[in-house]
Amino acid sequence: MNISAPFIKRPIGTSLLAAALLMAGALAFNFLPVAPLPQVEFPVIQVSAGLPGASPETMASAVATPLERQFGRIAGINQMTSTSQLGSTSIVLQFDLNRNIDAAGRDVQAAINAARSQLPANLPGNPSYRKVNPADAPILILALTSDILTLPKMYDTADSILAQKLAQIDGVGQVFVGGGARPAVRAELNPTLLNKLGVGLDTVRTALGSANANRPKGELADPVNAWGIGANDQIFRADQYRKLIVAYKNGAPVRLGDVGDVQDSVEDIHVIGLSSGKPAVLIIIFRQPGANINQTVDRVREALPLLKSSISPAIDLNVVLDRTVTVRASVADIEFTLLISVVLVILVVFAFLRTFRATLIPSVAVPLSLIGTFGIMYLLGYSLDNLSLMALAISTGFVVDDAIVVLENITRYLEQGMRPVQAAFRGAREIGFTVLSMSTSLVAVFIPILMMGGIVGRLFREFAVTLSAAIAVSLLVSLTTTPTMCAKFLRPLGEEKHGRIYRASERAFDHMLGMYRGSLRWVLRHQPLTLLITILTAALSVYLYIDVPKGFFPQQDTGRIMGSVQAAQDISFEAMKEKMSQFVNIVMQDKAVQTIVGFAGGNTQYNTGRMFITLKPLNERKESADRIIARLRKKLAVVPGATLYMQSAQDLTIGGRQSQAQFQYTLQGENLDDLNNWSPRLLQKLRTLPELRDVNTDQQDKGLEAQVIIDRDTAARLGVSAADIDNALYDAFGQRQVSIMYRQLSQ
Repeated sequence: MNISAPFIKRPIGTSLLAAALLMAGALAFNFLPVAPLPQVEFPVIQVSAGLPGASPETMASAVATPLERQFGRIAGINQMTSTSQLGSTSIVLQFDLNRNIDAAGRDVQAAINAARSQLPANLPGNPSYRKVNPADAPILILALTSDILTLPKMYDTADSILAQKLAQIDGVGQVFVGGGARPAVRAELNPTLLNKLGVGLDTVRTALGSANANRPKGELADPVNAWGIGANDQIFRADQYRKLIVAYKNGAPVRLGDVGDVQDSVEDIHVIGLSSGKPAVLIIIFRQPGANINQTVDRVREALPLLKSSISPAIDLNVVLDRTVTVRASVADIEFTLLISVVLVILVVFAFLRTFRATLIPSVAVPLSLIGTFGIMYLLGYSLDNLSLMALAISTGFVVDDAIVVLENITRYLEQGMRPVQAAFRGAREIGFTVLSMSTSLVAVFIPILMMGGIVGRLFREFAVTLSAAIAVSLLVSLTTTPTMCAKFLRPLGEEKHGRIYRASERAFDHMLGMYRGSLRWVLRHQPLTLLITILTAALSVYLYIDVPKGFFPQQDTGRIMGSVQAAQDISFEAMKEKMSQFVNIVMQDKAVQTIVGFAGGNTQYNTGRMFITLKPLNERKESADRIIARLRKKLAVVPGATLYMQSAQDLTIGGRQSQAQFQYTLQGENLDDLNNWSPRLLQKLRTLPELRDVNTDQQDKGLEAQVIIDRDTAARLGVSAADIDNALYDAFGQRQVSIMYRQLSQ
């Protein structure tokens, strides 16, 4: 049976088939998404809840626990972690790889609704969830700076206009606005004056809570006209609140301005944002799990001109971090490597065949097979990433083998005096089954990879399938296009004219062949020695395999560094702002740093902050990110009372928990006392290991605390409940939201 015979007989049809394969692959190449690695992230959902002023223990017991009990009933969760801190709780749910992220989101929302009755009644809003991995690096960071407008106004613009529009872009998972807070009116009361007047904090809170309303008011109508009813039921400025009557004492009104300081300010004064040393509001954009990085960033950049036109021209909106720069560069680099490999293969073929006609055949077969593979990749939903393109680069050697085997067998019959068409028929018939068995055996090698489970299997599945697809396309080309081209372009041995270069290279090849024959005879005469060398080589390979350092994935230099600031647990926020500024200034002075942004406060602990550092291109800095981190570590050690932990951002992130280091070790216990006892011991021991750097912990239990001991007998005699005491303390010392002002774009 001659599979190639119909194609040799119909060269025009075969040419059209090859052209269709070429056009389909070239068209698919333009539609293939670009990514650093195959999209194999675990589906991760982050649930956030906030209760300003609540202690971490209160957040854990009153907010996190009810939610976790409901989340534990959702199918497909393989990891659930929660972090509770002052005023906020974050719960990260990691699902199985085969779990649909949208279906998981619906289950999470249903669990939140089921837990709502068990959550505190004074929770400002329902817990919210985002389909985003908090441990992942942001794909884009925008900075808003202005020499005219204040930070609260810029934050209001970013939160009310920009963040809403950016969150609607396909592929965007979360838009986090940091470095500022919404505009607000803050009232700081004088407890001494309140005590003299006999006015309680709860009285003032109630008055403020009823100062604003935004309810329907109806209309008035007569047989001719109708009037909508409006009212000045809202006040927005501090001078309006100062005149507000909060109580009456001795027949005289007590106004808010009489018992406290009222200012136009922000909701949260414990927040700071910096962009290259300047105060800034930051918009940090994360992608959804599975979304294409480059396409998402391209959509955001396309929307930026429209977004800039919708905000004040006094605000400068700039991109300070773009994760796709290194992604595009790495993919372009491996594409160039693939092109070089194809050229080198063709040159090697020419060096051995030494004829342009014979070299033309593999020169067409190799690119045709590789380009045709792009069509299969598009149908399978794959992307152009480092692994898939590496598979194509490796497949170049396999692809050219098929063409060379067919070409050499046909050339053998040409050298025997056959005509090209006759030699093509006979050579293709003899070699067809051999080529089929070769390709099948190569594909069989990747069956174990295709059957691997977990994230490793998913990660390398695209590599294995792409390589197998390239071999399959090469098989098709070798059995159709290659013999057809041999029949059309090759010439009988007597008709082929060779020049001076061919004759000179022939002597060189004869000399090389003689050397090979001599070495082969020597090996056959010394078989015991050859066998001994083979055994020693195998033993050396085993030793090297054991001795070579091992890891899950190579450490990448993406040109981005993620930093986490951790200060003393009893630090004030004013001191924390000073530490952040010092760290930013030191890092900015480094010659390898291009931009740096940082923020602290907000929904995070007062003694922690985040930084995102963008390095200059590799050809400008000449150093790896790890070397730069080591150099900066020495410079940053001069800042007392705080530490900046840095790590190079990676394209592959495992787990859904934020960390200040590359590796995490989790301690679990039945009670908090055991963890508080053993965690410091383990931390101290790990810091003694010479292989480790920047060992730290997320345990925060060393801060200062003022404990209030309630005399329950006296409280019961006076009719004061524990809830009344908590409310009084919250009114006095917490940033308590007591009233809502309804504006057109925000509340």
